[in-house]
Amino acid sequence: MAKKVKKSELGLGIRALLSDIEGGDDVQKETALKELTNTVAMLPLSQISINPFQPRKEFDADAIQELSDSIKVHGLIQPITVRSLGGDSYQLISGERRMRASSLAGLEAIPAYIRAAANDQEMLELALIENIQRQDLNPIEISITYQRLIDECKLTHEGLSGRVGKKRSTITNFLGLLKLPPQIQQGLKDKKISMGHAKALNSIQDYALQISLFNEIVDKQLSVRATEEFVRQINNPNGKNSSGSAKKSLPVEYQDVQNRISSALESKVNLKLKSKGKGQIIINFTSDNELNRLLDIFEEGI
Repeated sequence: MAKKVKKSELGLGIRALLSDIEGGDDVQKETALKELTNTVAMLPLSQISINPFQPRKEFDADAIQELSDSIKVHGLIQPITVRSLGGDSYQLISGERRMRASSLAGLEAIPAYIRAAANDQEMLELALIENIQRQDLNPIEISITYQRLIDECKLTHEGLSGRVGKKRSTITNFLGLLKLPPQIQQGLKDKKISMGHAKALNSIQDYALQISLFNEIVDKQLSVRATEEFVRQINNPNGKNSSGSAKKSLPVEYQDVQNRISSALESKVNLKLKSKGKGQIIINFTSDNELNRLLDIFEEGI
């Protein structure tokens, strides 16, 4: 079981450096802060406040419990990162999940890197960079954090791209998720749809159509490719591509409908999709006799 460290057991070297920060002149403070950077100290949990710039808002309770159980046996292996607020006060920069699990495990103090984070902008950037690499950070959390960096740190898309090591197009795609209806954003957070689905939905201008297609994706477990085809039909109801030629492809579900009607009528049928659930069924005939045959079918009922 992990050892519970008392406040009096903090290293004397660390204690001396903290004393220099609290009581020394500006030169001493700067020197002490530099020495503390990347230094690991055992800090009481009671002295560490939560990072208000934490981009991650949701924590899986089961995952934290599993980590807590591990900490009870092995202790906290990876230190958290904090900044000194002066005296015995610290603010978390990264590692909130580890901090929560340590508290749940009953630890009174945990290892921490003490950084001299100069200002709130650096706090936000450090928290983002640490969290953005996590595989379990959902796309909406990433998008919100990107937007905060742009708004609060006055960064451009290109500047943000350089800070987080992502392509500018990737930044733009993430930010576009925040324009989606709340229902779709929640579906993305709950992993009902993927980033590919969300990107396709984002290219539809009509709010109601976005919701309708989202429900279709979830109900029928549509692939990203099938979703993209639906979106192309919605945005291009006349079936023209960029060169002006007719598009021949239909979503698989509509191809099946088209084939069934064609088989029943024994005639060529074209199904065309329009926006807002509208469309056309075009029945082709090559002679008056074929037209009369079709009329007979309609009168008798298919």
